[in-house]
Amino acid sequence: MRLLEWLRAKDAGLSATRRAGRAAVVMPSAFAFSYLVLDNPVIAIFASFGSMSTVLFVDFSGSKLERIQAQLSLIVAGLVLISIGTVASGSAGGAALATLIVAFVILFVGVISSVLASATTALLASFILPVSLPGGMTTLPDRLIGWLLAGAASLIAITFLWPAPTREPLRGPTAHACTLLARRLQAGLACLRNPADTESKAALIYEAGEASAAVAELRKTFFGTPYRPTGLSTSARTLVRVVDEVIWLNSVLEPHPRMPAPGPAAPYLIAVYEAAADLLDRAANVLDNDDGNLTGFEETLGRLHEARLALEQAVTELPPSPGRDDSMVKAFVSALEPTFRAQEMSFAVAAIAENIELAVAARGRSWWGHLLGRGPIGPGSPLSSVKERAGAHLELHSVWLHNSIRGAVGLALAVLIADLTGVQHSFWVVFGTLAVLRSNALSTGQNALRGLAGTVAGIIIGGAVVLAIGSNTTVAWFLLPIAVLLAGLAPAAFSFAAGQAAFTGVLLILFDIISPAGWEIGLVRIEDVAIGSAVSLLVGLLLWPRGATAALQQALAEGYSDSAHYLRQAIAYAVSRCDARTPPAAVPDEASRKAANAARRLDDAFRTYLAERGGKQLPLANVATLVSGVAVLRITVDAILELWSRGDSPTGDRTAARMELIDSTGVLVDWYQETALALAGAGEVPTPIERDGDAEERLVSAVQTDLTADDGSWTATAVRMLWTADHLDGLRRLQRALEV
Repeated sequence: MRLLEWLRAKDAGLSATRRAGRAAVVMPSAFAFSYLVLDNPVIAIFASFGSMSTVLFVDFSGSKLERIQAQLSLIVAGLVLISIGTVASGSAGGAALATLIVAFVILFVGVISSVLASATTALLASFILPVSLPGGMTTLPDRLIGWLLAGAASLIAITFLWPAPTREPLRGPTAHACTLLARRLQAGLACLRNPADTESKAALIYEAGEASAAVAELRKTFFGTPYRPTGLSTSARTLVRVVDEVIWLNSVLEPHPRMPAPGPAAPYLIAVYEAAADLLDRAANVLDNDDGNLTGFEETLGRLHEARLALEQAVTELPPSPGRDDSMVKAFVSALEPTFRAQEMSFAVAAIAENIELAVAARGRSWWGHLLGRGPIGPGSPLSSVKERAGAHLELHSVWLHNSIRGAVGLALAVLIADLTGVQHSFWVVFGTLAVLRSNALSTGQNALRGLAGTVAGIIIGGAVVLAIGSNTTVAWFLLPIAVLLAGLAPAAFSFAAGQAAFTGVLLILFDIISPAGWEIGLVRIEDVAIGSAVSLLVGLLLWPRGATAALQQALAEGYSDSAHYLRQAIAYAVSRCDARTPPAAVPDEASRKAANAARRLDDAFRTYLAERGGKQLPLANVATLVSGVAVLRITVDAILELWSRGDSPTGDRTAARMELIDSTGVLVDWYQETALALAGAGEVPTPIERDGDAEERLVSAVQTDLTADDGSWTATAVRMLWTADHLDGLRRLQRALEV
């Protein structure tokens, strides 16, 4: 029991333990059948390494059918890659060129799909082995048979031996956070219905604390996921957007643990909170259940939309302000505050619900629907998701592009050097390179040193074992599954160096069974991996000398810069919708796309930063705040655009009010742009903008002058102007959180 608790503490979800346990059964079995029964060393080599690739190096999630489909796809892809690698292995130049192209494609397409990302190491291994081993086309049938044996064994393993979880890792925490946020809204609803009830107020404060704690735990789970669950899987990709939106919703609600007096708009506020709480609770249940039942979901979403529109209309029909004196104006603006909060909250809840609906609908698609990226709702090109995802990373500052180029060149050089130097068992050079390419260039040197240290330890221990057992292969067969188990478990339970030592032990034992050579194998192994590590380190430093921290800072800078530009364009569109004298502005679709692409690159850079071994140059909590700030900024702009997407055509002269919004936006955009430059290393983060009471009064005065009807009532455009100003004020308050 204590062992299990220790493993759970070291290995979250026991994922490494599961893979290692299955590999310890499958790999020795496939090797034994190929070597002892079929008596074919080539089949044995490919069956053993194929087993490790398809069982230890990859662990697909999803339903049983989805896992089998993914595993079959991996097996077929491996057959193709083995064939290409065997053909290319005829010459050193051809092998290096083929490795460069194939490795880049394998590494880069991981950005498209989580399925491909999680299978990257397995796919690379299936190509590296044949392109590095001599033998030519005469050995191709045996190589394919060995891989097929490994594939068949892996299918049995994933189906019957401790299957992987069937859920995305974020589903549970996201559903739990949504449930607690729904309870927080229900508690606020009780306060709206009975403002004088002290018990309701106490309950609201308690539920607000519980919801914030759940969102904090969700952030921790999200940032700790090794592979972003995004890509061709619309379900997983939209779930990531839900996480951003849940964090945003909590940031909207968190500063207001108490509900203010609702004022004359109370019935409409109650309707909005009631619909939002119901929708969020229903969305959490749909997300948490596996049946995918969306019955009545659209109706609930529509009810929230209607309640928000009714609130907006009700605010515009508040009693007119006789004489338009200052007291009446202040009373109206004060009455708008809870309505804006409800409006902002409803936008966030609707966005969460719509993406959960999309994620759940996507889960019902076929495997090929997942693979081709077909949208589960509405028309769309099968390859649209591929183009969108890959296009976002065909950019000079993309961390994923850097990793793909660096990895491909490193592997190609390793293959070339292995062929030119004639190193015995040359594929070990490439496996050594692959081992140290698992992190970014900044930590490659550290990993190379750890890998060599682990290899030396493995050689000392494994060599001593090989020397002790001599020609007694029975003992070697007994030790082989133990070594495989340690090779899979050690990196998670102990250290990277321990994993390298265990992996070295596996190779020593494996080749000692095939061709006993004692310490000679160990001496060759350290020479080969030393060459591979040196090549990896050199290529990594040449192609990406800045490291993960600098790349993260650049991605943050681009995220804030592009989102700030999106804000400027959105406000330009908004003011063109309120003033007949302003030329009509187009909806900023291009700015929205650029901001979304920058956010995707930031996500990749942040995950690379988290995966980097060694000390962090920036406090993790501060980095997480900066990353979330980009999402909040972009989603807030989405809400502003949605606010102005409806309404009548502009009439009259609203120059004064329009200019106040433009000026306020300009100050904000300048601040975020300067912050972006500071994050990129050019200057300091500017001092947060203080609240400008005079500007607020000028806006209210301008709105009162320009946007009230003849009887003194407030028009819908006036309400949108003031609500837009509130959105801008929220982005001003966000600056304090970013002062890290």
